[in-house]
Amino acid sequence: MHDDRELVESRLKRVLDERIRPAVYPVSVPLEVAVWHAPGEPVPVAEGLAASPSPIAVGAEWGAPWATCWFTVKGTVPAEWAGRTVEAILDLGFDQNMPGFQCEGLVYLPDGTPVKGLNPRNQWVRVGAPVAGGERVELRIEAAANPVILDYHPFLPTTLGDKETAGSAPQYRLARMDLAVFDETVWQLVIDLEVAGELMMELPADSGRRWELMRAIGRALDAVDLQDVNGTAATARAELTGVLAAPATPSAHRISAVGHAHIDSAWLWPLRETVRKVARTASNMTALLADEPEFVFAMSQAQQWAWIKEHRPEVWAKVTKAVAGGRFVPTGGMWVESDTNMPGSEAMARQFVHGKRFFIDEFGVDNEEVWLPDTFGFAAGLPQIIKAAGSKRLLTQKISWSRTNSFPHHTFLWEGLDGTRIFTHFPPVDTYNCSMSGKEIAHAARNFKDKGVARHSLAPTGWGDGGGGTTREMVAKAARLRDLEGSATVTWETPAAFFAKAEAEYPHPPVWVGELYLELHRATLTSQAKTKQGNRRSESLLREAELWAATAAVRTGAPYPYERLDRIWKTVLLHQFHDILPGSSIAWVHREAEQTYAAVAAELTEIIAGAQRALAGDGSAGGRLVFNAAPHARNGVPAGGAAPAATAPGVRRSERDGGGFVLEDDLLRVEIDGRGLIVSAYDRAAGRESLPPGQPANLLQLHQDFPNMWDAWDVDEFYRNTVVDLTEADEVTAGDAPGSVRITRSFGASRVGQVLTLTGGRIDIRTEVDWHETEKFLKLAFPLDVRAERYASESQYGHVHRATHTNTSWEAAKFEACNHKFVHLEEPGWGVAVVTDSTYGHDVTRAVREDGGTTTTLRVSLLRAPRFPDPETDQGRHTFTHALLPGATIGDAVREGWFVNLPEREVPGDAEVAPLVTVDDDAVVITAVKLADDGSGDVVVRFHESRGGRARTRVRPGFAATGVAVTDLLERPLDGTTAPELTDGSVAVSLRPFELVTLRFGR
Repeated sequence: MHDDRELVESRLKRVLDERIRPAVYPVSVPLEVAVWHAPGEPVPVAEGLAASPSPIAVGAEWGAPWATCWFTVKGTVPAEWAGRTVEAILDLGFDQNMPGFQCEGLVYLPDGTPVKGLNPRNQWVRVGAPVAGGERVELRIEAAANPVILDYHPFLPTTLGDKETAGSAPQYRLARMDLAVFDETVWQLVIDLEVAGELMMELPADSGRRWELMRAIGRALDAVDLQDVNGTAATARAELTGVLAAPATPSAHRISAVGHAHIDSAWLWPLRETVRKVARTASNMTALLADEPEFVFAMSQAQQWAWIKEHRPEVWAKVTKAVAGGRFVPTGGMWVESDTNMPGSEAMARQFVHGKRFFIDEFGVDNEEVWLPDTFGFAAGLPQIIKAAGSKRLLTQKISWSRTNSFPHHTFLWEGLDGTRIFTHFPPVDTYNCSMSGKEIAHAARNFKDKGVARHSLAPTGWGDGGGGTTREMVAKAARLRDLEGSATVTWETPAAFFAKAEAEYPHPPVWVGELYLELHRATLTSQAKTKQGNRRSESLLREAELWAATAAVRTGAPYPYERLDRIWKTVLLHQFHDILPGSSIAWVHREAEQTYAAVAAELTEIIAGAQRALAGDGSAGGRLVFNAAPHARNGVPAGGAAPAATAPGVRRSERDGGGFVLEDDLLRVEIDGRGLIVSAYDRAAGRESLPPGQPANLLQLHQDFPNMWDAWDVDEFYRNTVVDLTEADEVTAGDAPGSVRITRSFGASRVGQVLTLTGGRIDIRTEVDWHETEKFLKLAFPLDVRAERYASESQYGHVHRATHTNTSWEAAKFEACNHKFVHLEEPGWGVAVVTDSTYGHDVTRAVREDGGTTTTLRVSLLRAPRFPDPETDQGRHTFTHALLPGATIGDAVREGWFVNLPEREVPGDAEVAPLVTVDDDAVVITAVKLADDGSGDVVVRFHESRGGRARTRVRPGFAATGVAVTDLLERPLDGTTAPELTDGSVAVSLRPFELVTLRFGR
């Protein structure tokens, strides 16, 4: 039997494209159009509505890059259209099919009532169904001339990514502004044919069901009079009724469709544009919910909800009404869909604190699902944080993008570094922009890896990234796929409903232990260094501000800056969004981020200084106090307290034979040669050398860096094939401090200055780079004489171990990985660490030498120079601090990491400051001391076991506590937990490896 499927497909495509789809709007009349070009940045809605527009013709150019134009369209419904359905067709000049990546609009009534958004897949506005004829129509459109940035083949450098460089040339031509009759029967025929044709193409060649569909499609097309589509559409639909009514088999895969629009809080558009994208999409979705009684829409990112409330109250009114109806669903419970690799422990916790609290306060909704479809991998500390926030489930799609290994499950338990397990689902549809196409639905069913023990999966359905959401076409397709032979079944459900079903049918899913590493987008750990440094610095300053402000409030009665800290936290959390902190946004986003971080630093420094002045006593008495915000005592100053400055231990510097210098203290002897390279780091206590023979540390290495596709996102393994060791120094001289050496180097168009300082058994390396390279990758290498098969990298509330070898493809794929404040390597009895104040990316390799020893090389990633989406990525001046710690235990690495990130502050004063809270075990690290968010004055302390072992400690408040409770991250008492006892003014706590605990002390 001859298979005519391809012939039918070709015929179907042509008839749909050239005859049937155009007949959806069989007759139209033009609207009158006028425009007002808003000067500069977007204006308030009221101002745009009140502006006086000037006439503009269809076909005219409009919209400089990032400009806003307010269109007014007016017309009259022809009398002869009475009894028919009429829509306005408003095409702003869309030249791509993907919504959210070009011009967009939000339609208003003249009184300011929002109607719906406009994008390439949503150009219509319903006027009446039916109309009486003669109605006057007037609409206003807030149109955004967002330029097209993304061009996949190839990624081209563009200046359009910042309004300061984008120019003023119009980006679009007004395409169509009409009133038109909408033929519902023809539109339904389009959906019938699409569903039948797409399903046909996915069925096996020998499937009888495929032949049924193919022949029914042929009959339907035969029934269409190509010169009278509207008159014959009903007859054509009748030919498909039977095949579209056949029910699915009982064993069919089951898909929970969740209406969705994954909107990037910034990416190829600035933050201010996302405010408007969210309003457009939310308007679309509230309108669709009103029209489609089975449709369910879920929206994550509390920040985006807050933007609607603050900036578009008219849209917020519609949203809150829809939420009350139960089908517009807050989901996710985070402030934004953040990166989860780089945010520090407390910042990751606060994503949930602020996100969940917003949904609880506004809607009484306490989400149990974490919704992160597009985040670039997941740190092993996340399950514990999810549980501590009162959630228990995770959804992500992004791991399907991995390029080396296919993840073995779609539904499983994810076990984090402390043993916490979270029920996790990866949608097998492999997209968070599902459009309900037959290809997508069939792929989900075929791809599902847990067949035989489970058969439920989730499909996030709607246009995302740049917004748009679900369309009426997607809803119509889902209705046909509810129970259709040959297809998975589709039902609109909330995320909570899906997870409940998935958990019920799969009570014993497999377990995945450790991080969920994305084998792609590894360069996001390095791109846009200033953004990453701004984040790290903000996290450190927030810790200090909360600690000292709480201490001042308890000790002196000083007011605690609740509102300011809340606002600053939300700003920092916003900038941890997974295209801002990873460095993958346009220049405008990162330019504003640098300005924002500077403002955050200034305000937090002011809060810190005010609190320390209140605590320091008489500043005119001539004394000097050192404040130590780190969780470990140092130089005679207690953790979280202040004491008079102590004398620093002595360091000796001498000239080295053959050039360079020798730096020595009681713990280390360090040789720096005439090239400015560390050629020896001798651990006096252990009596051993840290570096392998002939392999210097502090070696800057430059690689060519031109990934196959995603410039700012990716570094491909072949970058290692070419490397230049930057060994030539312009100058190596004695530094200003007694134990320091200064080095300068030049290469390409760039220049590096370094200061190496020996301090307390630690070699500090301060690197200043004036970077002007293109498509290059700069690394700082530390070859180490250590035989280690694994190494530790700090993550949230602990550390993870990764292999130094490449025995399997899973290990080989981790050729660039994330750390927070330290990386630690050890062999039995001796270890070494490198700590950092601001870098995240690194790689570790190992090699066996001719002498039989093993060299394990740690390289920290400093700078890149991709050209898309920001052609000037990382150009300019940067400063990094790293420290090499020979002989370090994991506890030393933890401690020194905090010290490098939280420098001591010296303040005039004469009053020593006792810590507000103390612990008596150095393995227990306090990550936050603050006043409770509810304004009660209670003191909240959060801590964890940091070394991967068991710990017992007494937590002692430095004030008269009236009681204590174990709480979740939102500072609510944990259900089923017995309140600990205060004995002799302290609380005894036992911790499992990496266990996180939050205590709330009453006052």
